[in-house]
Order: sequence, then C-alpha cells, then structure tokens
Amino acid sequence: MWRQSFGLLGKSYAYDTTGSFLLGKWLHIPLYPVSLCSAVVDVAIQDYVADVASELIYQNKSQISTEVLFAFPLDPHMAIYSFQAHSEDANIQAMLRDEVQQLHEAAEGWENLEYLRDQSQYPGEVFACFLGTLSPGSEVVVTLRYVQELSREPDGAARFVLPPTLHPYTKLYAWNCLSSKLHYSLLLTASLQSPRGVANVQANFTLTPLIYTAQDRSTAQAPLLQVSLAGSPPSKHDLELLVYFGDPSAVSAVVEKGDPGAPPGSLLGDPMVLVMLAPSIPEAVPGQRQSGEFIFLLDTTFLEHAQGSLLFLLKSLPLGCYFNIYCYEETSVGIYPRSVEYTQENLTEAMRRIPSTSSSLGDTNLLGTLRSVYNTPRPHGHTRQLFIFMAGLPPDKEAIAAEVCHHRNNHRCFSFCFSEDSAALAMALAKETGGEATYVSSDNRMAVVVLKCLKQALKPAAEGVSLSWTLPRGLEVEVLGGTPQSIFQGQHSLLYAQIHGQAQDMTVAKGTMTLQYSLDGQDVTHTIEFPLCPKGDGRLAGHRLAARCLLKRLLPEAVSGSGDEPRQRAVEISLTSGIICPFTSYVGVRTSQRVTWYRRLLALLPPRQSLIPCQVIELRGSHKVSSCYGVSIWVPPGWLTAVRASWLALRQLTHGIAALPQQGACSKACKPPRQSISSLKYVDPTEFVFCSSIFGRQCSEAIAECQELVALQNADGSWALSSRLASVLEVHEAEIKGKMPGEVMEPSIWATVLAVTWLHRHDKCYQDLCELLEAKAVTWLCSRAVPQLDKCLEAANTLLGSSVKPSVFRL
Repeated sequence: MWRQSFGLLGKSYAYDTTGSFLLGKWLHIPLYPVSLCSAVVDVAIQDYVADVASELIYQNKSQISTEVLFAFPLDPHMAIYSFQAHSEDANIQAMLRDEVQQLHEAAEGWENLEYLRDQSQYPGEVFACFLGTLSPGSEVVVTLRYVQELSREPDGAARFVLPPTLHPYTKLYAWNCLSSKLHYSLLLTASLQSPRGVANVQANFTLTPLIYTAQDRSTAQAPLLQVSLAGSPPSKHDLELLVYFGDPSAVSAVVEKGDPGAPPGSLLGDPMVLVMLAPSIPEAVPGQRQSGEFIFLLDTTFLEHAQGSLLFLLKSLPLGCYFNIYCYEETSVGIYPRSVEYTQENLTEAMRRIPSTSSSLGDTNLLGTLRSVYNTPRPHGHTRQLFIFMAGLPPDKEAIAAEVCHHRNNHRCFSFCFSEDSAALAMALAKETGGEATYVSSDNRMAVVVLKCLKQALKPAAEGVSLSWTLPRGLEVEVLGGTPQSIFQGQHSLLYAQIHGQAQDMTVAKGTMTLQYSLDGQDVTHTIEFPLCPKGDGRLAGHRLAARCLLKRLLPEAVSGSGDEPRQRAVEISLTSGIICPFTSYVGVRTSQRVTWYRRLLALLPPRQSLIPCQVIELRGSHKVSSCYGVSIWVPPGWLTAVRASWLALRQLTHGIAALPQQGACSKACKPPRQSISSLKYVDPTEFVFCSSIFGRQCSEAIAECQELVALQNADGSWALSSRLASVLEVHEAEIKGKMPGEVMEPSIWATVLAVTWLHRHDKCYQDLCELLEAKAVTWLCSRAVPQLDKCLEAANTLLGSSVKPSVFRL
C-alpha cells in the first residue's frame, strides 16, 4: 500500500512527502499546512474484521483565512460509512444519495477536488470533502468511521495498521523540512473480541497491559492505550497491532448480531456469521506429480513474440495435471475439445497445433473463449487455473469482467497484459479470483514473468471446499457471494454468511458449521459451534463489510447491461449500509451556525443549509518527485487571496511566467464531468511488474542459449540421448556415449544428468527460466533410484568442464 497521509489540506499547489497537501487553484505555490493537533482513535477488532472510529482536530495556525478540504486515502479492503466535520460556523455531514435522484449540485469547491485528482503523486482511491473556509486560529473537528478486513499473517495473527492520516508521522511534516518534531498527540484504544479467545497481542509501540473482561478471555480490552507523539516518535514507522487468537485452526466463526432498528430479513437486520477459512496446507516437493487444470488463453496477435515463453511454460508443467490451449480471435477454439492429461504425446500434439503467427486481423473474442472454457467441465479433483494473455484491451471489457466474476469461486486467473490500456482489466480478473496480474513491458522478460506466475499456480491447494450448517428448524444460512471451491497454500478466505428466519425451538442456543475439503487426495473435516443469540457492540462491522462484498459482486453484472435489477439492488444495499458504490454518491451537507449576535426574530430562523463537494475520487498518480520545497515561484498568501476571484487579473500578474499552467477560474459551471460507471478501476501498470534478476538483453541471451535444450526435454522431465542433444552440449555424440559410466543402464539417465549439469556449467544458472523443469528432471532421476548418481555427476563435470555440486541433484 502506498503511504500517503493527506488529512486536512490547506490551499496551495504543493505538498510535501507526508501528504500534508497544500492546495491552490492554479499555481504551484507552497503555502502552509493545516496542522493536526490531536487524534483520538477507537478500534474494535472481531477476529479479522475491524471497525475504526476516529476524531481529528485541526487548527489553522496561519494569520489568514484559508479554504480547506479533508482527504483520506482508502485501502482496498477499507470502506468509510460515516463522516462529519464541525467548525465554529458550520457542521458538515457526508450523506449517500442515489445518483439518479440527485437534484442539487454543490456550488463551489469542485476545483479543489479536481486538482487533487490530477496532481497527486500516488495512485489510488481517496475520500475527499471540501470543508469551506477556516479562519485564523480556528479549529475543525473531523469525525471519521470506517470498517476494514484485516490481513491474516502466516502464523494466524490478525494484523491492524493505523492509517497514515490518523498518524502522519515523518520528520518532514512541519513547514521546515529539517524539523523532526510532531505537533500532535494520539490517543488509541483497542477492544479485541473472539470466541476462540485472545492469546496475545504484539505491537511495535508501547502497549498498556490487557484487561480481560471475561474469565474465559473471549473478550480483551486495552483501555486508553496512549501513544504520545508530541515529541520525536520512538521510531519512524506505522503503528501496528498483531492479535493472536487462541486455538488457531482451519476455520473460525464469529457471529455478529443485527441492527435492532432494521427490519427482519434485511441485510442489517439479521445476524451475520464471519467465517475465516485458512486450511493448513504443507509445502509441495518441486517436480513431483501434481493435480490441477491449466488452461492458456492466447491472443494470437502476439504469438510470434511468445513462442519461446510458451515453450518454457508448457515444459514446466508437472506430470499428473491436465492442460489445454485456446488461441482466440474471431472464434473460440481450443487445441483440444476439453483439457487432456499432460503426457508426452499430448504435449507434442499441442505444440504442433499452435499457430506461429496471427491468422486473422479481426477483433479478439476473449469473452466467447471464456464462455467456452466455463461451459467445459473440469476434470474431477483438479483445480482450474487460467493464464490469460492480452495484447490489447478487448472491446467488451465489462462483459468479460462480469463473466469472470460470475465464476470467481470455481477458478483462479493469472492475467498478462502487454499494453497499458488493458492493465485495469488484467488486474480486475486476477483480484476477483485470487490470482496475480502482470504488465509485461518487454518480450525479453515475458518468459521469466510467466514462469514466476506458474510457480505460484503450482502451490498445493485444498480442493472441493464445502460448508454445511446444522441449525434449529426455522433458520437457514445464506453465504453471501458463495464459497470458493479451492483455497491455495498461503491464502485464506473470509466469508459472510447471514442467518435468516425464526427458530422454532428457542432452547437451542448454538449452531454447527462443518468445513470439508480434500488435501492431497485425503478428505479433511473441521466442525465448530457458534452461538445463535450473539452479543455485540452494535457497530455492525461485519454487516457493513458484507455489504461491501455484495456490492463488489453486483458491480460487474450491473454495468455489463444485465438489466436494472442488479443496479437497484446495489443502490438499496449502499444506502442501507452507508457503503458507497458507483451508483450512489456522497453529498456534503453544510449547516451554517447562527452567530451569537442574532436576536429576536432572526434567532428563530432555521440554520441555512448548502451542498458542498464530497466524493470518493480516483488518483492516477503523476510520478513526479515530491519535495517539501516549492517547485515554482513563491507568492505571498495575501496576494493570492486578493486575486483569486479573477482569472483575468491572475493572468495579467503572471504574464510571461511560462511554468504556470493556463487554467480557467472554476465555479459551479466547471464541475468535473461525471465519469462513466465501470467495474474496472484505474491501474498504474508499473505497480505490478514483476522484478527479475534476469531482464532485458541478459534474459534474451539466456533464453536463446537454453531454448533448444528445453525443447528436447520430455514431459516426464527426462532427456533422450541423441545427436540433437550432443549438438546443444557441443560434444560429439560418440564421445558422450564413450564417457557414459558403466553402471548406467539407461542412456536417458546419462543424458538427463548431462542436461542438468549443462544448465549449471561455468556458474551459469538459469534459475528463473529452468527452475521448474530442472526440478522435474531431478525428480525423474531420483525416481529411477540411480545407485551411482554421484559418479554420473563426476563424469558429467569432467566431460563438460564444469563443477556442479551434488546438492543440485539432491545428493
């Protein structure tokens, strides 16, 4: 996650590295920040869900009035549900409205949000609300509430990190770039709850002792945990909590009671079960037989550049899996009608059928190809994974996203894009299914990038995942969004299941949930109990995150033209839960306070209300080097105040300064145009490029050197002793046969030892390219139980003039 604090932003065009934004209308002019004086934060954590309530006090310490806005960067797993601001002359509240029913528009302040959108250095979503003018010495109190899914550490701990806006530490926060003093205080309290109990809490800052409010330690509270940052911080880092729960297991369930004020049967009215699935999956031995279905969807427009990469990819697949290849253009035809077992015969036939170049200039038909794949049954016991290669952006991108979303629980996508315009689609497909997305900027890097993704795809998985429920008659459970069929090693799945109905037997106080899955061919079962009459703090964190989950699922279907019902359902969920969606929008309602000198009849007048800009905006990032010093000229604040109402006067005063952008004055008429609704968010392709130790020219040379050797490898990992192999090794075939140790009964064993040794000759290690197929070769050798493998290696080193160590062959 990019670290940008933002917070309350004063009016200037420059901002420093902490994100204390100094926002102006037209000029890149460094002015002054609006200081954070104090932050009070209350965190409620239930297993892997957090509800955060914060109160931030800012003060205008300058000598002039300044227009300000509040900006809060949003983590991908975070959702705001309440925002208020209070100053001496007004109260401001962010409210959700259906965009279709918006009848009024904010009158001013849009230029500030538009600038923030265009000029921010970092990409990502930001909640921003224009707060008006803050007079000298006055304060504004911001109240912000949000919910968040917490990441699960490998050891089972829930990890919570305080957002930078609530703790904007850095020695560059002050006006003086060399200052290290932080001029704000922080009061943090955290309450922790889990039916499994809280075993331990770790923090990277001083933490008060835990006080347990229940003897079984199912509830623990850290009262008034105070962290003072008025002086220099103890260290320059984010504040982080790690919460360890008792009895870590493959499944846990927390029940959150519904809102008493919501109608029964509604999203907020019925109890919600928060289910965490985290099966313990051991490491797989590289090169061994492995289940799985691997389907490769290739855009034929780049096939002529990907022949080498495809060769390495197919040769690295393990025995025991199934595979198929689709080359999509105007038709959606697979190499095979359905996936076939990975054998030497099927691999050879597949390589023969793949076209070397594009045979059509028509539009790609990725959508049709995906539907063909989804309509084909997968082999029993094999987890389906797609490798999607996109040379450009398909015209029906929204329908593609909706189709993948519809089947998200049945497979995983690894997507590769070769143009920046398709980066957003590639990321959406991967995120929706738990895969990875990669932007490939060079043909030379393609093989390395693809093989790294294949290594991730080869991690073992719990397959055939299913949940069953035992409840009293009259109750039923709905898993919102469904249950994933597979969970891979190192991953977990947080599900939201809602209990509907009324129990006929009120004496039954508990329900039962059973998790079943298959791991390496063995059936595994876990059963846990959960209360049917839960207690809670009423903050509804699980319900709001369930609403966020549902909105994510509905969005691709709603924007792909599937009728009005998905959109209406999304609007209803959004307005009920307070979680924004693309079909609703925030509006800031500003209520002006009557000043104290109002008397008699004037005091009876109702407070004046107006609308102000308040939005979740998407920053695209400028990639400019940030600095706390001015990037343009400095202009006194009074001068800017005097001329800001007239763009004509501003142009006259700044005539001849070529560095200043020529932008017009902004008013109600220049409100930024509403963006078209899309399920795809902007993605900076450089954010998810894989790094490799072999790249560019070095990668191209490495591929050229070993590509012919790889082409000769069999599907089981072995090499045959042949004249072609001798040519690659640059040794006469007769000499190879003459140097073969007498103990070796199979020529292919000797050939395989030579091939693996050649890959490591003269300290040349093609680790990124040949790691998987080399592991398959060594596994094949070990399966032959070669008694004199060490002597074979010694003879191979002598023949090839190398010094490969026995550890390469697991000796």
